[in-house]
Amino acid sequence: MVAVFNKEPVDFLRWYLITLKLREAVEAGIPNLRGTPISARSIELSEAPQHQQPNNSLQIVVNGDGENFAGETNPSDSEWVISIKEKLEQAHQDDAADSWAKLCIYRLPHYLREGDDKAYIPQIVSLGPYHHGRRRLRNMNRHKWRSLHHILKRTNHDIKIYLGAMKDLEEKARGCYEGTICLSSNEFVEMMVLDGCFILELFRGVAEGFKRLGYARNDPVFSIRGSMHSIQRDIVMLENQIPLFVLERLLGIQLGQPEQKGLVAKLALLFFEPLRPTGEPFIKSDGNSLESSLVCTTTFDPLGDQGGLHCLEVFRRSLLRTERGPVPSISSKKLSHSNRVADKRGQQLIHCVTQLREAGIKFKIGKTDCFWDIKFENGILWIPRLLIHDGTKSLFLNLIAFEQCHLDCSNDITSYVIFMDNLINSPEDVGYLHYCGIIEHWLGSESEVADLFNRLCQEVVFDIGDSYLSSLSGQVNDYYKHRWNAWRASLQQNYFSSPWTIISFLAAFVLLALTSAQTFYGIYSYYRPG
Repeated sequence: MVAVFNKEPVDFLRWYLITLKLREAVEAGIPNLRGTPISARSIELSEAPQHQQPNNSLQIVVNGDGENFAGETNPSDSEWVISIKEKLEQAHQDDAADSWAKLCIYRLPHYLREGDDKAYIPQIVSLGPYHHGRRRLRNMNRHKWRSLHHILKRTNHDIKIYLGAMKDLEEKARGCYEGTICLSSNEFVEMMVLDGCFILELFRGVAEGFKRLGYARNDPVFSIRGSMHSIQRDIVMLENQIPLFVLERLLGIQLGQPEQKGLVAKLALLFFEPLRPTGEPFIKSDGNSLESSLVCTTTFDPLGDQGGLHCLEVFRRSLLRTERGPVPSISSKKLSHSNRVADKRGQQLIHCVTQLREAGIKFKIGKTDCFWDIKFENGILWIPRLLIHDGTKSLFLNLIAFEQCHLDCSNDITSYVIFMDNLINSPEDVGYLHYCGIIEHWLGSESEVADLFNRLCQEVVFDIGDSYLSSLSGQVNDYYKHRWNAWRASLQQNYFSSPWTIISFLAAFVLLALTSAQTFYGIYSYYRPG
């Protein structure tokens, strides 16, 4: 028997009736309790009416030890096995060979996001599914619809033509993105048409002129001024990409040439020209018709022999456009993961500028503006000019992130950035490179430039042996180890660094020679007076 006491004045008759019912239930042998020992029974009684508060309900759970316990309902074994089989089937689909072949637009890994989120997350406009629908980016949607309206009005096309073309490319486009895209078929197709046409209007406006496309001179978005620089930074981000074949199809429909290739890549390079961290412009425009407005300054093909993936990848390849020496093959890159290290000490290619100068190494600006064109000859390190502005950090971080995520590409940009990070350890290093004309920056101070490079590759996983600069770094380190080079450099810096020190050194040398001659003749005349 279970006795329940309440310190507050209650009707003891209620508890007496509960006790009687409990005893009658035990003695009557309720069917669902017959197979269970009384010591392990769980009895729940409720005497409170439904209109009363829950605290008037009584629940009594009795076990063998006199302690309360709560039972738990588990799913049946069949449902459990079915759920596991469904997960295995999903894993089989994810592990299919063609599920990774088209993947080229990635979500940033968490270890890279720990640096600066603003460098990876768009601030004005969202493109693609990763940031689609963000509240603070919705203001640009009305301008996207305006761009689509201008295209339809200018070409006299029906919107069904563009929707049908994107329907045909939907599966291929979804395969370019990492993870599951939680958008319906209609939503995904609408997003591709809207975002793709918006990008193409920006590209064509920079190449031909927005006025020629029908936009007002003071348009808040479709003009060279205003927020164009911020839009350029957003469009070059890895998580904000649209597959290049989508843009090619949309532009082909506008021009009446659905199968044309290569024009979007050239438009992208012209659009991203202000973000280039090198010297001469890569694409020149004369502002006339679209086809004649693009004149490539070199023989570089932005698509090459494998086709462009997206605008960021095309921009990356333009920075590495000229032929150079042999580089590690992709297969060797994939096999070298066991040798990769994330420790900054393991990524030391060469010493900093100050230490190399003490060893007699000189720095001169390179003859080209290509990142890879770094040479070391006769104690002189030739480095191409680098322009640093407020968008350089975001550009480098997204380029590095793409090389970290996409295995079917080299790590040349990462190698270059780590090489420059090794050279720059202090504002003095930046100041000397600026003096040599190698670095030009529009930041507040040289310490900001040094801090920028020191933070770019903090969490980057990198294999030194897979770098195209590893051989050059070995030559520089061998030159650095010879003590004679350091002694000669010290002599030059201390005694031949300026005309006055040279004159002082020559005067001291002449004085020493005269003193020696005087001493010699004094001794000689002493022993041989005649």
